[in-house]
Amino acid sequence: MQNPHILIVEDEAVTRNTLRSIFEAEGYVVTEANDGAEMHKAMQDNKINLVVMDINLPGKNGLLLARELREINNIGLIFLTGRDNEVDKILGLEIGADDYITKPFNPRELTIRARNLLTRVNNAAAETEEKGSVEYYRFNG
Repeated sequence: MQNPHILIVEDEAVTRNTLRSIFEAEGYVVTEANDGAEMHKAMQDNKINLVVMDINLPGKNGLLLARELREINNIGLIFLTGRDNEVDKILGLEIGADDYITKPFNPRELTIRARNLLTRVNNAAAETEEKGSVEYYRFNG
């Protein structure tokens, strides 16, 4: 099985590079996007398994992008953001984020949450694939 592919959507280069290093050290394939346009291009060009996204982005914010993402795809989504008020957390989860982590963050906690989410997403995909395969039998007699 191929290593899971994580898309980091973050406009701050230092944070993006840190996240890349953290996830690559865990064996993940990583693609980066600075904003929504780059996110959509990365989604078209790659088979992404998990998106780790900031809310405060240039152009469309992460909440709007998450809504767009959920309309076309059901992959794992973690918000990683400096917005730590309860309203933002609730809204992010209601839109469809699987998790919401605030900055500053613990790198180990982030990688564990990402791993657990990827496991659930992959298991759900395997179950759907298994249920989707139908076998036909023909009986003579």
